Amino acid sequence: MLKNKDLLGLKNVPKEEIQLILEVADEMKKIVRSPHKKSPYFVGKSMATLFYENSTRTKSSFEFACSYMGGVFSSLNVATSSVNKGESILDTLKTIDSFGTDVIVIRHSMSGVPHVYAPHVKAHVINAGDGTNEHPTQALLDMLTLKQNFDSFDGLQVAILGDIKHSRVARSNIWGLSKMGATIKIFGPETLLPTGIEKMPNVKMCKSVKEAVKGADAVMGLRLQLERMTKGLIPSMGEFNKKFGVDEDMLSLANKNAILLHPGPVNRNVELSYDVVDCNQSAINEQVTNGVAVRMAVMYLLTRDNKIRSEI
Repeated sequence: MLKNKDLLGLKNVPKEEIQLILEVADEMKKIVRSPHKKSPYFVGKSMATLFYENSTRTKSSFEFACSYMGGVFSSLNVATSSVNKGESILDTLKTIDSFGTDVIVIRHSMSGVPHVYAPHVKAHVINAGDGTNEHPTQALLDMLTLKQNFDSFDGLQVAILGDIKHSRVARSNIWGLSKMGATIKIFGPETLLPTGIEKMPNVKMCKSVKEAVKGADAVMGLRLQLERMTKGLIPSMGEFNKKFGVDEDMLSLANKNAILLHPGPVNRNVELSYDVVDCNQSAINEQVTNGVAVRMAVMYLLTRDNKIRSEI
């Protein structure tokens, strides 16, 4: 159903495939919302998660996605695995692959890890975040949330604010949203803007939070990824909130029907004010629900051929 064996990023995924994933995710969401969350789309298939970094939402949503489609899953605990005995990433992946696993979901702190090792296993590999590079399923769930709130991506303005430098979410969103016809308005501290970000497609660099948010259809706050930072990139959390945070007054500058997004977890009163997280325009919890639907769609499409589309 998808051109490539794996989903490692959105940079090289064509618009048509993104559209297909979002269409299937719309249908999968009906299962997530239903009182009886069982479907046959992954029966007889298996998924394994291999997370070298901490995760709550992403890891759990893949597990729920697998379960809702009738599959079985295994979550490898890296802390207690043979990794601590010196086993390489490749050998770990080959071991999981040898179990007959259909899908391997991997997250790693180093950019490029899924790309390097995916060709060496038969299983379909899904990148759940590699360093500061990409996080494709997060961007897809963001796009699903936008799709369900707006008629079209064409001409849509999406403001992405905060720690862009360390954000794989920002990069995947830029690649994906630009292909769909949206404009991405970027603002953050100069120390947290990656070199060359202005050269990415459909990116508009802004000089203030106000400029980025004004007229936006969606406002996305990004978590300060302190675990990836060296000292001195920001003066303090409080100072960051004053200059780069979004509160209800700032959000009011966006379009009337604008929505608020955040990949989570939210640092309240840092990138977003405490109240704005729970305001009427917040779609943060809806993003979580959409995350399950998107991951169901991706696993379904990776493991099916063109004959099975009529199932849904």
